Amino acid sequence: MAEAAVSRGALYHHFADKTELFAGVLESVEADVTQKIAEHALAGDDPTFSAVMLRAMDAWLDACEAPEVQRILLTDGPSVLGWMRWRELCQPYVLALIEGALIQGIADGDVIDLPTRPLAHALISVADEAAMYVASAADRDLARREMTTVIERTLSAFMAG
Repeated sequence: MAEAAVSRGALYHHFADKTELFAGVLESVEADVTQKIAEHALAGDDPTFSAVMLRAMDAWLDACEAPEVQRILLTDGPSVLGWMRWRELCQPYVLALIEGALIQGIADGDVIDLPTRPLAHALISVADEAAMYVASAADRDLARREMTTVIERTLSAFMAG
């Protein structure tokens, strides 16, 4: 509280307890990470769904290299808030990003016409598990290369043509 230059009373005026304070921090980190993912995903020359999603996954794995992101979003988030609340706070950001990419990919003919919401949820699970796998690996570079190959193959399963 001293670093934030606020009193305990001022802090609890905005947050009912430490759990709600943590939820606010988590939501802020998730919004920031999702913004960076979106910027990276849309920055490349190749606008196809596969390329955009690979850049997004790459940005996600980059973000998860930061210990505070790993801890807040992947470790403490589900533990402190419970799985349902954690999903409720995190998914609106990234779910909208993935659904938008899927809708555009289907419209462009790059992606098989599948229900976007379930497919977006499946891709979120791939991203989260990829981040956990890489973060917990003894050889992170090898784990990331392996996971990138798996992600590429997974995405290819949804590609049209």
